[in-house]
Amino acid sequence: MVEQNPLSRKEIEIRIETLRTVMVSCGTVNGLAHPETIKYSQELDHMLNKLEISKSVV
Repeated sequence: MVEQNPLSRKEIEIRIETLRTVMVSCGTVNGLAHPETIKYSQELDHMLNKLEISKSVV
């Protein structure tokens, strides 16, 4: 699946920091095994993978 509007590296980094903050807050309130915390963790993993790919392309 190819994104139509790829994010810049800076946008990816900003999303990573935002997701990290939200995930930690969610994990603190709901617990680490809560489905919402896991969802944020998976989104964070996805964005971290995108960042690594963007580093290897340039």
